[in-house]
Amino acid sequence: MASSLILSIALLLAITSSEAKEFLVGGADNAWQIPPNTTDSLNQWAERNRFQVGDSLVWKYDPAKDSVLEVTRKAYLSCDRSRPLEEHKEGASTVELRRSGAYYFISGAAGACEEGQRLIVVVMSERHSLRSRLASPAPTPSEYEGPAVAPTSGAGKRGGAIAVAAMVALGGFVFML
Repeated sequence: MASSLILSIALLLAITSSEAKEFLVGGADNAWQIPPNTTDSLNQWAERNRFQVGDSLVWKYDPAKDSVLEVTRKAYLSCDRSRPLEEHKEGASTVELRRSGAYYFISGAAGACEEGQRLIVVVMSERHSLRSRLASPAPTPSEYEGPAVAPTSGAGKRGGAIAVAAMVALGGFVFML
């Protein structure tokens, strides 16, 4: 019975953790604007979130007044709008995060970046991502160097095997119930 519960939890985690997420930048429709103060920056919003490869960022803004520019780190630091890597000016822009590492975004409106309308998003490396561990195949016994599992009584042999399989599938995470 306990082994069935462990397997159910493992499957639930695999299903819920493996889907890409959409993040509304700043957490609100009108967040892509010059921040009212330095304690309310978009970078603080980004620091409170965990971005993974495959997730998307969604901006909502007035396309007549603004745009979103994806830029290099150097252009981000100097608010250089002259040569963006990508320019988004639809008013409802979506950017898929296809690699791990830092992404840099600034406003396309003159002077807005200098006043704080910019964003750095750091995407977790795939090897640190729970999603990638769940999506990858379980290691073969020769690859898995985890702790040895002590034999149990005949009634528990099947449950122990399921628990070990669930532990391996979750990349070493152990859930005690």
